[in-house]
Amino acid sequence: MWQIESTYKARDVEETIDLYFYRPVGYAIARVSQFLNLSPTGVTIISILVGMFAGHLFYYTDIQTNVIGMILLVIAEAMDSADGQLARMTKTFSRAGRFLDGFGGNLMFVSIYFHICLRTVHGGGSPWIFAVALLSGLSHSFQCAMADYYRNAYLRFVHGEKRNELEKSTTVEQLYQNLRWSEHPVRKFFLRTYLNYTYQQEALARNFQRLIAKSESAYGDTVPDWLRKEYAKRNKPLLKYYNFITTNTRMIALFVSLLVGNVYLYLAFELIVLNGVLLGARTYQDRVDLNLLRMIENQEGNA
Repeated sequence: MWQIESTYKARDVEETIDLYFYRPVGYAIARVSQFLNLSPTGVTIISILVGMFAGHLFYYTDIQTNVIGMILLVIAEAMDSADGQLARMTKTFSRAGRFLDGFGGNLMFVSIYFHICLRTVHGGGSPWIFAVALLSGLSHSFQCAMADYYRNAYLRFVHGEKRNELEKSTTVEQLYQNLRWSEHPVRKFFLRTYLNYTYQQEALARNFQRLIAKSESAYGDTVPDWLRKEYAKRNKPLLKYYNFITTNTRMIALFVSLLVGNVYLYLAFELIVLNGVLLGARTYQDRVDLNLLRMIENQEGNA
């Protein structure tokens, strides 16, 4: 069991479904991939292809075909878990791998949105479903960006610098500016997209930007014990909401909507329920970050 846990980011930020299903299955896939000399990037690419094909199977109204698509999507998600676990096992972390992992998840859901829209239109539904799906996809992007950012923020403050993948847009922008399109077009494109992603995350976390800037100014990279404990106490209750707005929840909603034959249920769930959780979590998070910022200022004032 300890071998599997060594491939976690941290138990605090893991979802229940991940702990009891995706992480054990992902660990088995990672071990096989390691034996076959597959890189984490190779596992990611395979998971993307499987997930996109699963999305295609949701075009059909035949329930058996849909169930096959659901099984393939679960396999793709298990492989998506495995790539990160393999990277931690082999210590082969990379910015490109982190970007590809997130980008691949988006590609899988683009395939899903596109095919459920075609399914609806070809079944006599309104073409306006494409506009609804576009809003749903944009919401999906912001929901996952915020969840990813604040889970990594938790790792940064509570578990230390090496346990998180939090990156500042200024760092990514400098790397982007140092590359020439003529020499590194593919890497430049990926960095540009990743830079946009970091901009998106930071736009949702203004008070956290102030908090981390003040923490680094006062304490450098080492978070003092009192701040680590306060951050954990105030932010741990929020992790369940960040986990709720990520992939596992929307997959359950998608599967239910396909089984009952009404894909509008899935889009409504994403637009209304998940956006409601996003808004509530972000509002509360801003207050938490502001309170922690004031605590650091008070500590400095009393020093």
